[in-house]
Amino acid sequence: MALSFCGNNKGSNAYSVENGVLNNGCFVDALNLVPHVFLLFITFPILFIGWGSQSSKVQIHHNTWLHFPGHNLRWILTFTLLFVHVCEIAEGIVSNTLSNHLHLFMPALMGFIAATTSVVYYHNIETANFPKLLLALFIYWILAFITKMIKLWKFAEESLGVKELRFCITALLVVLYGLLMAVEINVIRVRKYVFFANPQRVKPPEDLQDLGVRFLQPFVNLLSKATYWWMNPLIIGAHKRPIELKKIGKLPIAMRALTNYMRLKDSYEEQRKTEDPEKSPSIWKSMYRAFGGSILLSSTFRYMADLLGFAGPLCISGIVGNLHTNMTFGVFFMSSNELLKNTSVLAVLLFLALVLQRTFLQASYYVTIETGINLRGALLAMIYNKILRLSTSNMSMGEMTLGQINNLVAIETNQLMWFLFLCPNLWAMPVQIIMGVILLYYLLGNSALIGAGVILLLAPVQYLIATKLADTQKSTLDYSTDRLKKTTEILKGIKLLKLYAWENIFCDRVEETRGKELTSLKTFALYTSMSIFLNAAIPIAAVLATFVTHAYIEEVRLSPDKAFASLALFHILVTPLFLLSTVVRFAVKALVSVQKLSEFLQSDEIGDDSWRNGEMPMCLEVGKKYKYHGDVSMKRSYHVHSALYWFVSIILNPVVFVCIGECVIQVNDGFFTWGSNLSTLTDINIRIPTGQLTMIVGQVGCGKSSLLLAMLGEMQTISGKVYWSKEGHSQYHEVYFCKNRYSVAYAAQKSWLLNATVEENITFGSPFNKQRYKAVIDTCSLQPDIDLLPFGDQTEIGERGINLSGGQRQRICVARALYQNTNIVFLDDPFSALDIHLSDHLMQEGILKFLQDDKRTVVLVTHKLQYLIHADWIIAMKDGSVLREGTLKDIQTHDVELYEHWKTLMNRQDQELEKETEMESQTTLERKTLRRAFYSREAKNHIDDEDEEEEVEEDDDDNMSTTTSRRSKIQWKMCCRYLSSGGFLMVFLMVSSKLAKHSVMVAIDYWLAAWTSSNPHNQSLVTCHCCFLFEMLSFILYIIVILKLSFLAIALCLITSLTVEFLGVAAATNLHHNLLNKIIHAPIRFFDVTPLGQILNRFSADTNIIDQHIPPTLESLTRSTLLCLSAIGVIAFVTPTFLIALVPLAVAFYFIQKYFRVASKDLQDLDDSTQLPLLCHFSETAEGLTTIRAFRHEARFKQRMLELTDTNNTAYLFLSAANRWLEVRTDYLGAVIVLTAAVAAIWSTSGPDVDQSGLVGLGLTYALTVTNYLNWVVRNLADLEVQMAAVKKVNSFLSTESENYEGSMGNKSFPDTIKIKIHDLCVRYDSMLKPVLKQVNAHINPGQKVGICGRTGSGKSSLSLAFFNMVDVFEGKIVIDGIDICKLPLQTLRSRLSIILQDPVLFSGSIRLNLDPERTCTDDRLWEALEIAQLKNMVKALPGGLDAVVTEGGENFSVGQRQLFCLARAFVRKSSILIMDEATASIDMATENILQKVVMTAFADRTVVTIAHRVHTILTADLVIVMKRGSIMEYGKPEILMEQEDGLFASFVKADM
Repeated sequence: MALSFCGNNKGSNAYSVENGVLNNGCFVDALNLVPHVFLLFITFPILFIGWGSQSSKVQIHHNTWLHFPGHNLRWILTFTLLFVHVCEIAEGIVSNTLSNHLHLFMPALMGFIAATTSVVYYHNIETANFPKLLLALFIYWILAFITKMIKLWKFAEESLGVKELRFCITALLVVLYGLLMAVEINVIRVRKYVFFANPQRVKPPEDLQDLGVRFLQPFVNLLSKATYWWMNPLIIGAHKRPIELKKIGKLPIAMRALTNYMRLKDSYEEQRKTEDPEKSPSIWKSMYRAFGGSILLSSTFRYMADLLGFAGPLCISGIVGNLHTNMTFGVFFMSSNELLKNTSVLAVLLFLALVLQRTFLQASYYVTIETGINLRGALLAMIYNKILRLSTSNMSMGEMTLGQINNLVAIETNQLMWFLFLCPNLWAMPVQIIMGVILLYYLLGNSALIGAGVILLLAPVQYLIATKLADTQKSTLDYSTDRLKKTTEILKGIKLLKLYAWENIFCDRVEETRGKELTSLKTFALYTSMSIFLNAAIPIAAVLATFVTHAYIEEVRLSPDKAFASLALFHILVTPLFLLSTVVRFAVKALVSVQKLSEFLQSDEIGDDSWRNGEMPMCLEVGKKYKYHGDVSMKRSYHVHSALYWFVSIILNPVVFVCIGECVIQVNDGFFTWGSNLSTLTDINIRIPTGQLTMIVGQVGCGKSSLLLAMLGEMQTISGKVYWSKEGHSQYHEVYFCKNRYSVAYAAQKSWLLNATVEENITFGSPFNKQRYKAVIDTCSLQPDIDLLPFGDQTEIGERGINLSGGQRQRICVARALYQNTNIVFLDDPFSALDIHLSDHLMQEGILKFLQDDKRTVVLVTHKLQYLIHADWIIAMKDGSVLREGTLKDIQTHDVELYEHWKTLMNRQDQELEKETEMESQTTLERKTLRRAFYSREAKNHIDDEDEEEEVEEDDDDNMSTTTSRRSKIQWKMCCRYLSSGGFLMVFLMVSSKLAKHSVMVAIDYWLAAWTSSNPHNQSLVTCHCCFLFEMLSFILYIIVILKLSFLAIALCLITSLTVEFLGVAAATNLHHNLLNKIIHAPIRFFDVTPLGQILNRFSADTNIIDQHIPPTLESLTRSTLLCLSAIGVIAFVTPTFLIALVPLAVAFYFIQKYFRVASKDLQDLDDSTQLPLLCHFSETAEGLTTIRAFRHEARFKQRMLELTDTNNTAYLFLSAANRWLEVRTDYLGAVIVLTAAVAAIWSTSGPDVDQSGLVGLGLTYALTVTNYLNWVVRNLADLEVQMAAVKKVNSFLSTESENYEGSMGNKSFPDTIKIKIHDLCVRYDSMLKPVLKQVNAHINPGQKVGICGRTGSGKSSLSLAFFNMVDVFEGKIVIDGIDICKLPLQTLRSRLSIILQDPVLFSGSIRLNLDPERTCTDDRLWEALEIAQLKNMVKALPGGLDAVVTEGGENFSVGQRQLFCLARAFVRKSSILIMDEATASIDMATENILQKVVMTAFADRTVVTIAHRVHTILTADLVIVMKRGSIMEYGKPEILMEQEDGLFASFVKADM
């Protein structure tokens, strides 16, 4: 039939205009074409010219993305216009089935093209910022409005009304064109680009002027916002080269932590003012006031998405119901009802509804996630501000532990963020459930209520399981924290454990906790599997109940359209019910988190009566100041020079000082406490003279450090005053050169380092001055240590960097204090971890020369009494009060007894001075350890480096491709490793039960299709009696089969969910057990080479992933993959033509997932890697609070925190935007699958074949599920890929070699009388390294006291380790009473020797555990050991005596006391050989004197080997061994060796004289 514009009906003259041109409908339609054609003619040349010129600039920078007024409204109106045009086209085509009237749909089609062109044209004009060209659109809207208006007027004349669909469509178009015209007029009004003399100049948004901002979601147009189109370059580019931090740039201003912190803080503070000031402000209210708007927007999107979700089942019902009603309309006009009976129209509507629903849903997700991230940033800033003001006693008295602070930062803020993510579900879900039930009732009548009842009855069970899950997770978390704490202790003290052969005892402690954790994990797995089971079983049970009831109750047979629409509805209903329990659980967690946050924000702050009174406003307001400081300039220079912070901290410090003459600080009648109302310091009256050296001395634990902190205002003042003078105040404006008055350079006793380079640790935010820096480094003798580091002073140190020894750490802290340009320097026992030589150098060069030349006031706490002669002022402390104050002369005249006591100790120390010229010092030992660590680390990292280099050389194309292929591969090998750890039986069970379950599920739905399709409308058959019987029998058969299949499916659901979860538990158990055993039994060399943080990560993050994250990901992946495959299989079975369309869809899907997985992995890595520094910054701030506050660097640290938070938030935002990018694309793919399935079904069933309708319903219902699960397949694949990295890391440690514990002699008993022969001993630390001992021979008789001395690197410590078989003895042997120790089992050997190390190591637990973990000694024996170690009285005074608590690392005892405990530990063991590795470094002289005597008496009949760093300690020995470069140079009694005048030993002793 020929086509013609006005149709070719015979007998009617379509082109007649007798009644006037406008009364011919065809001409009116032709008139409607004019505006569309006009627009296309005008815009196409402009667009082509524009594009031609643009091709030269590859991509216009996003600076030019301006939005004209009414931007979003225009996009929304244009999309609505497009939708109405689609309806108009559909109406035209459907009502045109009789004769071909092109004018019914041709103008609509042109209108559709014109509307699309208009929005493309607008976008290009906006990008080019050339509003004059909008005039063309303005004219188009006017013309279109007029022509449509004429058409509407004509319809009204013909008395056509709302009942006719075409009339409604035309009216809608008139309204839309009118609104678009209004938008255009508004643009002219605001921008004045035409008809006005001076057009308005507009600049781009401030964020976009900063080229660093790459997160463009807030700035792009609506279509790009909805589809995340702007992410394309990033995600596709990730395939070529990894995404780095530079690539993702900075956050827009509105999303930065500072902006959001100000919003949250303002609403928090506002409550204080408006409501009851005593009442603590509510965090919930603050959150609502700050972020309520975004949550409302997100909820609106969510409601729209949920309502559109119901279009799916309704369209399915329409398509299946109208498959065979071939209605033809001979009319030009039709009602909307008639249009909706056309299956093709329904298929298109279904497609559009799905696309819209998914777009709204993703928009809702995005808005909530963005809000959640903003909230987290604000909360982190709030917590950080509070940490900076926390009172020190809170930290030291354990009210607020580091762990709690870390939990607040890492867990509580994330809980709140997650709650916000799920928040819209709380109010969207009930609406969804109610709507679903109403629709089911409409479709099925009363029987629907039964099905809904089943779901609702099982929902509380779901909730119950969810709460149980939460509880179990909490207990699991507690156990894992406990396990981690124990593991950390083991790893920190591994050397001691191996030397004492205690590793198995402590390993069992960890295994015991792990056992509890695993029990908890099993419970967790059980509840999880129940939850998964219910989620799968509820829809089956509901459908079964509904359809069986319907078959019994209702007269009418269930038709396929109703059956499958209700099936789809049940699927929709289950999701909110399943999620509701999760959401409620998160809501409960959020309540707890807010409670904890409130408590934290209300906790004690640092005392107001301190001199730092003036500081508080600054601490609070620094954010504000930053914010309101001329918006642009400040925000743009985000990294403000550190000098500015000095300035800020000075300007903002109007501290009111009480002026006092010649002293800087004066304390009057001071009583200070650490918070327990018992004063730690009593009746303190002291003064610190200006520009002089004041020393504070006293025994261990008498309150010297507390006095410093009391002066700094860190202690709580019970009564009394601390006065600070304000001299030097006038020159504060010269920031760089003035002595920064308010800052005190403070070096704490426990050294505190930042996770930064050595240089950054020393300069600590001050401007870098090369000359000064060099001088400080020389003063602290740091140069040799720096030379050892791989990158010199640019090497990262601290938690995540290289582990330095105590002495090195302490000298860096002292260097920091010296480098700062401050008037006052507080040094808290800076010599404790240094040897004599270094202490002396530091005293002479640093304190006496460097600081005194500068006329700086120095307060020094020390045990080294020989330096008292240099002091200008001395404060002697005893038991928390001042014993004496004055110059040395004053004390000599007024307190003779004290002076004499000091004198004896000083003589003793003076002997040691200058002794170190030839001897090895502790420092050289530390350097040796460092050198050794690097030497081996280099060997170990050699292979890793090669890998890294490959990734680094990006320019080289070959390498590029290898990198990419390596990055885009899933680690299948690791998957196999993981599954094999779970056991093959479990894997087999899982796979077979999953396949069986999904087959049965498909069978149920197929049987339903067969049942509903069988003989649907042939009610006439019932006339004959036989047929009635046949009907009954087939009905019973259908019911029985469906019952059996359903019960089988439910059983299989239970089996699959259990197998997956328990497979996970089995794998987790095996992997952790093997890892722990491998690491505990690894040679000590392994711990020198591998950073502690790296090992700990395997036990914390990686174990957590293996325990809790991989099982659910694996379950979800297998489920969604099988669901998608079964759905595609069913659709292909129903309509084989679908397979043709499947090919391009599969290709599209392949590319989407390929690009996404690589980008997602990179972004996930970025998120993880930026999270760690943030958490570290929080914990290091909490640890170094006193130092930061003493230095006055709060503002700088706050700035750093904001930067770290923003960096992490950027990565997280990009990750979530990438997830949205994927989901939008897979959802659209799913919608296309539904469309093709529907169209294929409509085409294939256009014949008279009746039985297909049930199968079509089946195919469409399955197609709808694909949209839900496609993106989960990709997301889970990407997640699994990231998570398998954890298995890979753990696996890499499982190949570590263990020490040979068995020995070749079996368990031979160890002799009591000890005779030691060392025969040609050669030792090395690693087979790749040079030997450290060469051909050593010696002979030691029972009970001899042996001293070993020698210069640096002579091999003394290596010899002591050789006794314990801790190093590689590759030649020669050590024979003890005829037994070669290398052949003895390690446990036997090491349990019979004792050693006292330099660094004291204590474990958390009781004192008893620390002295005797094997529980073999009586209490009397333990008390005796404590008495020998001078600790008995102190322990007796503790609550619990021997069972008194020792905190982590023994922090509740001073360093000296810890060392005494280590001595006591050696006495308890009473072994035949004691080796002392100069173990008295951190003990005051008096105590050390006593100890030397005690060791000699307690071990009179034992062999004692002393490694001497000071020669005088071995002058009384029976035998002296002098070593040099790994060989024995001299050997014999000290008297004889001293007679050899040119001998080494003699020269050492000479240097002592």
